[in-house]
Amino acid sequence: MTTRRFGREWAVQFLFQHDFNAGNFDRALEDFWALQNVDQKSRPFAAELIRGVLDHLHELDERIQNYADHWDVKRLNAVDRNVIRLALFEMLFRPDIPPVVSINEAVDIAKRFSSNESGKFVNGILDRACKDIPRPSREAVSEMKSSDH
Repeated sequence: MTTRRFGREWAVQFLFQHDFNAGNFDRALEDFWALQNVDQKSRPFAAELIRGVLDHLHELDERIQNYADHWDVKRLNAVDRNVIRLALFEMLFRPDIPPVVSINEAVDIAKRFSSNESGKFVNGILDRACKDIPRPSREAVSEMKSSDH
């Protein structure tokens, strides 16, 4: 597994925990790192994702609500909800990560921490969201040629 995959998995685990214990963020994150055996290479990426998701939580949840027909965001499976939040954050705010990478990673993480059915559900929501992202789905912005802008 790659450093970024581990970072995403740690981020999902913290976000899941934060859903149920939304106290002091800095203290919670400090405690989380102290209790986990997180490799030092994955930790900075995980921390960036965690902070990004929480900084944009309201917007992410509104978007998820728009794509999740007949589902209230708060009633989604907590693992699925946080996997989708994380991937959607990457798709919207991390132009260095191609959206298809975020989707593929999210599906794999959902299958690992939730179920195969969750993988399908997560893929469906993120695929719908990807259609509204105004950039190429298979390229990072930093890799795009100037003629592609």
